[in-house]
Amino acid sequence: MRMKQEHWVLLTTLSSLLFLSFPVFTSGVFPPRTLLDKLSEGKFLTNQELWFNQTLDHFSPYDHRQFRQRYYEFLDYFRIPDGPVFLVIGGEGPCNGIANDYLAVLAKKFGAALVSLEHRYYGKSSLFSSLETENLKYLSSKQALFDLAIFRQYYQDSLNAKLNRTIENPWFVFGGSYAGALSAWFRLKFPHLTCGSLASSAVVLAVYNFTEYDQQIGESAGAECKAVLQETTQLIEDKLATNGMELKASFNANNLEIDGDFLYLVADAAAAAFQYGNPDKVCMPLVEAKKAGEDLVNAYAKYLKEYYIGTFGVNVRTYDQKYLKETVINEDSSTRLWWFQVCTEVAYFQVAPSNDSIRSSKIDTKYHLDLCKYVFGEGVFPDVDATNLYYGGTKIAGSKIVFANGSQDPWRHASKQTSSPDMPSYTITCYNCGHCTDYRGCPQAPFALEGNEKNCTSPDAVHKVRQKITEHMDLWLSECQADKNYI
Repeated sequence: MRMKQEHWVLLTTLSSLLFLSFPVFTSGVFPPRTLLDKLSEGKFLTNQELWFNQTLDHFSPYDHRQFRQRYYEFLDYFRIPDGPVFLVIGGEGPCNGIANDYLAVLAKKFGAALVSLEHRYYGKSSLFSSLETENLKYLSSKQALFDLAIFRQYYQDSLNAKLNRTIENPWFVFGGSYAGALSAWFRLKFPHLTCGSLASSAVVLAVYNFTEYDQQIGESAGAECKAVLQETTQLIEDKLATNGMELKASFNANNLEIDGDFLYLVADAAAAAFQYGNPDKVCMPLVEAKKAGEDLVNAYAKYLKEYYIGTFGVNVRTYDQKYLKETVINEDSSTRLWWFQVCTEVAYFQVAPSNDSIRSSKIDTKYHLDLCKYVFGEGVFPDVDATNLYYGGTKIAGSKIVFANGSQDPWRHASKQTSSPDMPSYTITCYNCGHCTDYRGCPQAPFALEGNEKNCTSPDAVHKVRQKITEHMDLWLSECQADKNYI
């Protein structure tokens, strides 16, 4: 009992000291919110903001500018003094706290401290008050990886100072989607700074024309729903040609003057249902409308307004290229920032396949290139070959990285789906297993506390992959503890 009491006192003191060292900083800018972050509101282990000074340009010996980077810590499960530190990587949106998802379960099991660093430029972690293209030149995955390395050293030193010791805790990095790619790339580029990596739905392969995205939507939908979605797209294209203004108004999309922008909204709304584990939300009303001989366009407009705009809270204006061109920071700035990364590094152009596509054929390579040029100016082009050469794509030559994907997730085709030595890859197979199922359970939105898998159509499939992930983590963390050698 005395041991537990002393542990509690030390943990409380550590939390207080760290909080006092990094007071809350307010940037004065209302932080934008991405889809999953919005749906996670109220589900955080902590949302207490902490700050440290980060280098703006890690690749210049002459530029010494810094910016304030936001992070969070949660120490309730931390086993002092030698418990592991779990670094949760922030991705293409603001980080408003540490979510109470499946990583919380892992932290409890391993006695880990949880820390999460917001990605540069997103949320409140930016030096600039304007997002003009010139100011975005420091926004890249390469800069972000060095941010993580600097922060990891900074936080370890802070722990040592507060506990009056000089040891190295074992570290493990986590990320989902783009942050999942960062997680894998961090282990690849800085193997001495982490015992291993969980790369959930990690899009490690930069893809120029990502036709597989639409093809997976069709596969996940099944024959009946796919056929209805294709018919609906054709009817929407026909109405767009004859009475576009009235059609857009029926979708609450009057402001989307460019037809391609409107058709992108239409395509994304369907994709979201499959990507986030809610296929019946779009398939059931459309199939029922088809059987009843009802207007498919009206049925789809109802779905889009109630589910994609209503439940998901998507702002239609984020599909408007004129709005994306705005450089004033606002609540939707994350969309402009992510498009910049798309247009310079990774592409993932979600173009329609040459045949049998669900999305409109007007969403083609030219549409994406025109968007990049209009929004960011001449000379902005995604050099996917250079990105894949630098990181290796799906041939990433790393170690101690575990990849996990959901069978229905269209993004899995940009991930590593086959195992290789010391880099296991698992696909969680079920009807509603989508993006980051290993983190979020089913459906992936709305939020399920601790990533509960009970609503997955095959909870056992999720449980088995999570068990494998835990076994790999246990082994790699044990190896770190045994020889203090991460590599």
